[in-house]
Formats: sequence, structure tokens, C-alpha cells
Amino acid sequence: MELNTNVLDKSEPIINNWRLSSETILPQQINQKKKEDTGYDIYPYHSLGSGKINNGYASLVNWIIEQKTVRIDGFNGVFWNAVQTAIDDVLNKKGITVKWTYLTDHIKDSQDIEKLVTPFLGEEKSVWGTKTTLTLSNFFQTNQLSSLIPDEEYEVNIAIGVGAALLNWDSPLVYLEIPKNEIQYRFRAGAITNIGADEVDGAAEAYKRSYFVDWVVLNNHKQNILNQISIVADAQWKESINWAFNSDVQQGLKEMSQSVFRVRPWFEAGAWGGHWMQEKIEGLNKEEVNYAWSFELIVPENGVLFESDGNLLEVPFDLLMYQQAQAVLGKHEPTFGTEFPIRFDFLDTFDGGNLSIQCHPSLEYIRKEFGENITQDETYYILDCKEDAKVYLGFQEDIDPKAFEEALEDSQEHSKEIDITKYVQVLDANKHDLFLIPNGTVHSAGANNLVLEISATPYIFTFKMYDWMRMGLDGHPRPINIDHAFKNLKFDRKGEKVKNELVAKPKVIENGTGYEIIHLPTHQEHFYDVHRIEFDEQVSIETENVCHILMLVEGSEVTVITLDGTTMNFNYAETFVIPAAAKSYTILNNGKGKAKVVKAFVKDNASLLVK
Repeated sequence: MELNTNVLDKSEPIINNWRLSSETILPQQINQKKKEDTGYDIYPYHSLGSGKINNGYASLVNWIIEQKTVRIDGFNGVFWNAVQTAIDDVLNKKGITVKWTYLTDHIKDSQDIEKLVTPFLGEEKSVWGTKTTLTLSNFFQTNQLSSLIPDEEYEVNIAIGVGAALLNWDSPLVYLEIPKNEIQYRFRAGAITNIGADEVDGAAEAYKRSYFVDWVVLNNHKQNILNQISIVADAQWKESINWAFNSDVQQGLKEMSQSVFRVRPWFEAGAWGGHWMQEKIEGLNKEEVNYAWSFELIVPENGVLFESDGNLLEVPFDLLMYQQAQAVLGKHEPTFGTEFPIRFDFLDTFDGGNLSIQCHPSLEYIRKEFGENITQDETYYILDCKEDAKVYLGFQEDIDPKAFEEALEDSQEHSKEIDITKYVQVLDANKHDLFLIPNGTVHSAGANNLVLEISATPYIFTFKMYDWMRMGLDGHPRPINIDHAFKNLKFDRKGEKVKNELVAKPKVIENGTGYEIIHLPTHQEHFYDVHRIEFDEQVSIETENVCHILMLVEGSEVTVITLDGTTMNFNYAETFVIPAAAKSYTILNNGKGKAKVVKAFVKDNASLLVK
């Protein structure tokens, strides 16, 4: 997988100068789905029951007045001034006096913060850094924080800003969430900065610092204060918020961890992007230049939607892992902790272009260079394709590594096209093929594929070697990383070995009345495996204390019923998760013809593979 590291083209609409994206923001309220609704749903939600999610600042302020003293903490990217103004307006209209304590007044100087974070940001124009060892308190004048106390002369005291929970106040805590996609749209619009930064140093740099520094310290901070939080609020809208009591959110997450859930996907254009999703998924912008990715299930990027009385509340997927990792991962929780180990995403090249020729780092390399725990081992499952679709995978038998490196460097230096097939093999792609891409394998998805990428969770560590001499969406060349690649490429993956070891050979491992389970064996280095469940009417599966990640890859709709009686419907191409704690589930085929569901899961020997 490769991420778009370029700022989007300036022709993209800026909505009120605060988010740069052609994607519609999540609605605050949504009509209850009707049973006859079908097709891929871009806003899947889980109901908390009636009266659980509140809309607007007025109701929140009524609660604040009752508490008298509160701290409002949250994720970087929230429009803190807008939140403060909205709350202040309601208090003023009620004639309530309020003392505001602003955390930004006690953050370190921007130059000092730059010195703090620079060691984790890698080379100046590099896409990558190293995950930080800093904590959120390192960003503040902690001696000042300890001296801040509520002022009893005021009817209400409010401390507000990133890090408010660091104040040693005996008071309730409100936590403001914002989805990762909206954070990136705000960076692109220049509407927000990184923690303690004076300005945005370009969206790509802002994302890099967020990934390697800001999000790391904020997530660790959030884990430390989870039990102190009274209210969780969704602050992705400019003028309003939706909020719920943390106890209700935790109960919703607990119920999800025992049954079945789907996270909210989000979609992104890219240099090689296609049009399959644009044409087949209702609710996407038909005027967008293309869609390259759908983030179907990536813990650091996706959110989970809750609903109550039509009000929606989005919280990060990783919040589920912080609170319910054991229930979700079962026997593999000791290995992965709160990291959800598997991701699903779409790579859409229908009527688009080829991905870059690329590879991913070894386990040792990604740990040493970037601070990750597991590496980016991938597979390509071909969900759909045209007759001419190809996958680039492994080297030609006569590969000369030095000649390959020289050709790449010459191409890069002189902007010269090369015949990549002199060095890299090209294989035909057909529906339901599974191509195996363990780290160090040269690869690319060709045009006219819809690839379901089943992978280990890391997702930004792509070493591009050749990008077909095209520009990114911003009109500039995308970064090429020949040096990193050649420290990781495995040149023994070549010739017939590629077809023998890097293309899954399907084998029926179980069958019964109206169903069979087909094993699509992954590479010995992959810590996860893949099955395809094919059935006419229904099939029942035991989790065996392992988390299952599934997608309907053929058929129109299925119903999933878990052991606790939870029932959810899923349409073609929708990803859903059965946590280990669900124990067992039944899938019913609601469409005509045979249904096919792909299932990915962690292998029993995973702890040995990620040592």
C-alpha cells in the first residue's frame, strides 16, 4: 500500500476555509435505515439506544453549570477557539460568570517544541520519522500547570485545550474527539497546526509529525485518562457538537467487542486512482478526480459511529482497542496488546494507473528505523478486475540487482522511462486471486484492478522505486526511495519461485451441506492467514478465541447473527469484524446464488513471527 503524501490540488473546494476536501462531512443526524435499503453503506453505525447522544452546546453547558468546575481536553485538530466561544455564548446568555484557563497559555515556546520533536522527524524531506518517546507533559511548562487552580469567585471554572487533564483538578473531564480524515482536511486548508507549532509546514509534514509524534503522545495520554473521562464529544463539525456520557460509550464499545461491528470507511484520491468505487458506492463525490483508496479497517485512521435518536457520534477505532483488546483479540492479545494487527483497504485502479513499483521494510528495519512493532506484510486479494488486469510481483529469473539499481537511479536523475518488465515479473490478475507480498518483495498493482489489500496494520512504509514518470495530484513528482528499498529487497524472490511461493494455491479444508471453506495459504512470513467461506444458504463458524475480519466478496447481502443474538446485515464489499469474544456466529445468504466471504485471522504461531 502507498499513501498520497501530496497536498490535494488547489482546485479542490475549500468549505468555509476550514477543511480542504471534496468529501462531504459526516452528518450530525441521520435517518434510521429502512430494511429495504441495500448497497454499500458509507455511514455504518451502532445504536446506543434512545437518549444516549446529545446534540449541541446548550445541553453540554447545562451539564457544565451543574458541575461548576470542568476540564475540557481533546485531540489536536479541534477548533478550540470555536468550542470556547460557543460555550461562552451560552453561559453569557444565562448570566453565568465563568473563569477560563487556557492550556495554550502554558505550552512551551514553539522553538523549544521544535527542538523536542525534531529527533523523531527523520530527514527534512523524508516521508518518515521514528515514533516518539515523548509524553504530552513534555510539551508544557509543568511548573506552571501545578500552580493553576479554580477561582471560587466565579460560578463556573473551565480549563480548556489539549492536555487539560494534566491539571490536578478534582473535577469532571470532557474529551473532544475528531476523526483522522477531518484532521488531515484541516491541515490541508491550513486551518490547524501541530501541537505547539506556530504554522502549518505543509500538509505532508503536518501528517508526518502527527503520525510519529502528536498522535503517539495524545493516544498514550488518552489511555492514561480513560477512566477519568465523564463525557466524550465529537468535534468534527464547525458550529456544533454531539456528545455522550463516557459510561454509555464504554458500554457500546463493550457490546461491540462481544458481537460484530463495522467501522466507518473513508476515501481518498491518488495519482493512480480509479473509478470502481466512484461508480458503485452511493454517497461518494462523482466529481472527484478519482478514488485510489478506501480505508476500510485501519486502526490509526478509522472511526466507529454510534447512533441515538438519529444523532451520530464518531469515536476512534483505537478507543475500542484501549478498552476491549482482550475481548477483540482473544488469545492474540498478549502478542499485540492494544494494536489491532490486521487491516483491510481497497486499492482502486479501474480505468486508472499502476501503483508505483515498491517494497516494504523488514521487521528489523521498521523497528530500528521507524519505531513500529510489526512490519507491513501485505497480500492483494482481487475483488474485481478487467480482462487485461495485471499484478507486478517478484523479479525476473535473470535479475541483476546492480543493473536494476542503476536503471532506477538513471530514471530518477534524468526523468527517463524504463521498461520495468525487464526486471519485475508481470502476472495476470483474476477475480478471487490472492497474491502474497511479504516484506522485501518488489510489487505493484496494475491498472484495472479493485484490490482488497489484506495486510498487517502498518500502512505508510512504502519504498517507491519507480513511479511511471507521472506527477502527484499536486503536480509534483512523488518521493522515490531507492536507498531504503535496496536495504530491504529480497532478490531471491524471482522466476518460478514467485508463482510457486507468492500466489496462494486454494485448497478446500472443510465442507458440509451447502458450504465449503477454502484455505488461501499466505506466506510463511505472514502472521495472518486467509480463508474463503462459500455457501448457498447459511454457515456457522466458531471463533476459537481468535478475531475474524471478513468481507462479502461475492453475493449481494448477508446477515450475521452472533451467539449473543446480535444481528447485522452486510452488503457486497463491506468489511466487518467478529471479535474473539463472540465465540460463534452464523452467516445467512440473503442474495441469489452462492455467497463468498473472505476471512482473515491471526495465525496460532504469530507470536513467533513478530518476535
